[in-house]
Amino acid sequence: MLLSLEFPGDEEFARLLARQPEVDLTLVALELARDAYPQLDFQHTLDWLTRRGRELTDIAIKAPTDRVLLRNIGRCLSGTHGLHGDREAFHRPESSYLHRVIETGVGIPISLSLVYIAAAQRAGIDMVGVASPMHFLVRYDGADGTYFVDAFHQGRILSRERCLRWLTQMTELPADDIDAMLEPARPREIVVRMLNNLKSLHIQQDDWESAWRVQRRLTALQPMLFDQRRDLALVALKSNRLGLAVDLLTACLKDSPDEETTRFLRSHLHAAEHLLAEWN
Repeated sequence: MLLSLEFPGDEEFARLLARQPEVDLTLVALELARDAYPQLDFQHTLDWLTRRGRELTDIAIKAPTDRVLLRNIGRCLSGTHGLHGDREAFHRPESSYLHRVIETGVGIPISLSLVYIAAAQRAGIDMVGVASPMHFLVRYDGADGTYFVDAFHQGRILSRERCLRWLTQMTELPADDIDAMLEPARPREIVVRMLNNLKSLHIQQDDWESAWRVQRRLTALQPMLFDQRRDLALVALKSNRLGLAVDLLTACLKDSPDEETTRFLRSHLHAAEHLLAEWN
């Protein structure tokens, strides 16, 4: 059974797959959201971001220092427009989708950060994403130095030193390891992290159809990773794509890294074949 890992309707995601240098993360994020909301109109979100960009342009003109600029960006986006995080957001898929974050005001660190970055870029303010461990952040390199913005906590501003202390305490990782993770993240890295968040949530909630859509994208982005191909086979089985599951599990068995994995894959292959025989 043939499996397509192409996304002809998603032009920006296709650019990401082709490793083109310039990728609009806002459009990629909206293309991901369209998997869950097929009728999604991108323009409403883009117009909202454009309006916020105009507001941030005025803020940037009047800001005497980088810290004042960042503080007022937070007051605009999280204060005036209500963007914030809460713990329950981690259990709701909608909190990963940009248009729903804007509509509800609630998101998780990575989705809120992308809204901050997109609004700032429209004002000519160069903010970038940072794939720091356990908590995605926004980075700003200005005349006064490097700062990090925590969009989940209403735009809290962190110096590099304070950021390192906080992440070290939270993760218990060595500070030197964390410091290396505070560099700007590449678009593929950001999108993979977004998709992994959704994958984990859909699996926890036994939403295998949604998990399939997410896993298909992850496999397209990381086709050489055995773990992604294995998970694609397992999600195919769970989402009742039985013929495809048989083909994918058989292919994975050829690349199995160890005997334990081989036994695991064979058991699922037998289950898929049994279910397929019942259907036929």
